[in-house]
Amino acid sequence: MTPESRPSALGGLTLGGTTFRSRLILGTGKYPSERIMQEALKASGTEIVTVAVRRVELSARGRGSLLDFIDPARYSLLPNTAGCTTADEAVRTARLAREAGLSSLIKLEVIGDSKTLFPDLEGLLLATRILVREGFTVLPYTSDDLVTAKKLRDAGAVAIMPLGAPIGSGLGIQNRTHLRILLQEISDIPIIVDAGVGTASDAAIAMEMGCDGVLMNTGVAGARDPVRMARAMGLAVEAGRLAYEAGRIPKKLYASASSPEDQRIE
Repeated sequence: MTPESRPSALGGLTLGGTTFRSRLILGTGKYPSERIMQEALKASGTEIVTVAVRRVELSARGRGSLLDFIDPARYSLLPNTAGCTTADEAVRTARLAREAGLSSLIKLEVIGDSKTLFPDLEGLLLATRILVREGFTVLPYTSDDLVTAKKLRDAGAVAIMPLGAPIGSGLGIQNRTHLRILLQEISDIPIIVDAGVGTASDAAIAMEMGCDGVLMNTGVAGARDPVRMARAMGLAVEAGRLAYEAGRIPKKLYASASSPEDQRIE
């Protein structure tokens, strides 16, 4: 199966039995203020927002917690295990999120290197197996390695979330070949690019390649105008998906006239 032949999903992004119209997932950290975060989320059109469980004071809900600024009627929460460096730590954090009433949908992170924030693939796989057995809907942040991606899928992950580039780097997709391989070999669950997106064209490229969604935080929150960038990212994800569904023309070395000679009227 080629990336171009991945199943059409015009109906939206389906995760854990729920279908979302928007294919953009936004983070909630690093914004200049909670008000700007609220405006950016709204401008983006996102329906899923991710929250770092370890960086939110769960006991302060109703008293100025970050969660008080996220409308549960508008957005689905995707708790994440950011900051966890072992499988055990990530599992405990996911359990805490569910017990606090956030969600059993979990973005699973097990960080293996403090400088690059690359994932610990062994720990990630172990944590995925445990959480799936416990009824969590797991979306693992991983590398763009096909072998690991297949193991995560077989362990019960509902999506594969390969990094496009290091978290917060804004470099865009650095290894399109590996991403194309993932898209070709894994077609039964969504592929969502997670990390590295810096501007709208990065998001559009991911979607034009056939990715099912894009998750980002710093690219929006760290922009000079986060609200405008959020709108740009939302439009880019939509445009990229439409272009993918429409099917691009083949690339050719030489020109091809828009008005062919054989259609001239003498």
